Order: sequence, then structure tokens, then C-alpha cells
Amino acid sequence: MNNMNAQEGHKSGFISIIGRPNVGKSTFLNRVIGQKIAIMSDKPQTTRNKIQGVYTTNEAQMIFIDTPGIHKPKHKLGDFMMKVAQNTLKEVDLIMFMVNVDEGFGRGDQFIIEKLKEVKTPVFLILNKIDQIHPDKLLPMIEEYNQLFPFAATVPISALEGNNVDQLLERIKEELPEGPQFYPADQVTDHPERFIISELIREKVLHLTREEIPHSIAVVMEKIEKHPTKDIIDVMATIIVERDSQKGIIIGKQGSMLKEVGKRARTDIENLLGSKVYLELWVKVQKDWRNKSSNLRDFGFREDEY
Repeated sequence: MNNMNAQEGHKSGFISIIGRPNVGKSTFLNRVIGQKIAIMSDKPQTTRNKIQGVYTTNEAQMIFIDTPGIHKPKHKLGDFMMKVAQNTLKEVDLIMFMVNVDEGFGRGDQFIIEKLKEVKTPVFLILNKIDQIHPDKLLPMIEEYNQLFPFAATVPISALEGNNVDQLLERIKEELPEGPQFYPADQVTDHPERFIISELIREKVLHLTREEIPHSIAVVMEKIEKHPTKDIIDVMATIIVERDSQKGIIIGKQGSMLKEVGKRARTDIENLLGSKVYLELWVKVQKDWRNKSSNLRDFGFREDEY
């Protein structure tokens, strides 16, 4: 027995990050892992799959799972995301319930707390965005949440500014069981590159179109391969929308919007792959895809995996 896997006292475990949409789950994950692996958007419901961020130190390995926001489902995709989120809670060593202190307690939080009562996993209450409120408002909020649920720990942080994030990681380490290093130290995510690339493209569309495009878009990766003669990687992807009007918005006047999406996505993809990238994007209409099981399967949402 010779390496970290067998080191006495080494901690490891799986941590699920849950919370209402837009509380800062992805911002936290990206800060801790130090690379852009979770889609960042100020629109709710942008994370659709479990993205694992692996944080490794000499003493511990924490595998963070960023679940879809728990909410009452409105369509088949929502139902699928809800199942993924709930199943995740039963599979992990620790749950981080993250709330946005700037918004305060809401019905969505009540819904999540009811779901938490159904699991035996320890739950940390993470009060995020503390840089945005007066400190006097924090204590009553902490008391309010702790009256509703027996949290194992309560930690106020600012994922964006980094306040208290190191202390939170230390507290998580204390809570985790002793265990091996599950992933190599330099591995930050278990998602294949094609998934991360598709999320980066979705992110750019959501950022640039703002209110005009709802979350009825998917990105299907058609091709990622090294160019046969040049030192470049060819990436081809199709953006799926539900309506012709959405297709028009994403393409933009004389292709200007799609060009901007491609330009921004390419920068992130090149950083991810460490190589020059030729990116080709297409837009395709697939009416009402979120309610059709066959389409959900085609676009990578498979219930049987969970």
C-alpha cells in the first residue's frame, strides 16, 4: 500500500450542491475547482446534468455534484431534472443547501426543505452572496432557516468574492468520512469534454439573447476531432430551439448573433482544450422538444442513467 489512496486519515466523499435556481451553485463550483466547468448564467435553470467538480488536496478529495435546481416540474424535462436532483441526494456523503441571502426565504426553499426531510444525509446550510446584504440581516435569516431544519452546520459565504469559502472547505473536510482518492489529482471533472463544450455554447446563447430565448435550447455536439493537416481541433455543434422565431434571434441580423456566440464560445473551448479551435455552429428547430421523450434521449437526457 503505497500512495495517497491508502494514507491513514485521508478524507474523501461526494457532496451535492442544491438550492433554488440562481443561488450561485455554479459560481461556487467554479471558484473551488478553479476552472470554468459549470455553466454560468444569471438566468435560472441552466444546469441540466450532474456536473462533478473534483477538488483535491493532500488531506482530502471532495467530489462536488452540481444538481439541477429543485423545483416543481412543469414538463417532461423538468420532471427528469427533478428526479436527477432527488436521486442525487440519496447517493452522497453531504448535502450543501445553498440560499441567496439577497432574496431571503421563499416558497422554493420550503419545497426543498420538505425534500431534505426525506433523506438521512447531513445537510450544511450555505448562505451565499453575503457581500450583497448588511451583516445585521444575516443572523435573523440563519435563525429562521435553522428553526425549519436541523442543519449539521451553517456557513455564510460569498462564492463570487471568495469570502469564507476556504473555511467552508475545511468544515466539509471535517464532515467527510475517511476514504481513498477516487480521481487522479489533476482531474477536475468526470464529464467528457464534449459535454462541457456543449454547456459552454449554451451559456453564450443564454448570455447574449437574455430575455428573448427561454431555456428551450439544447446543444448537440456533432464533431470534435483533430484537423487532418493543421494543428487545430474542428468542433461542430447544432443549437436546437423550439420555434422558428428563436432560430431567427440566435442567428441574428446577417448572422451577427451566431457569430458572436461562436467567437465567445471558441475562446472558452480553446482554454479548455489547450489548442486552437475551428468552431462551426448550426441552428435547428425541433418543435416542443422538451415534452418528447425521444428528443430528450437524442439530446443526452437519459432517465435510465439515474
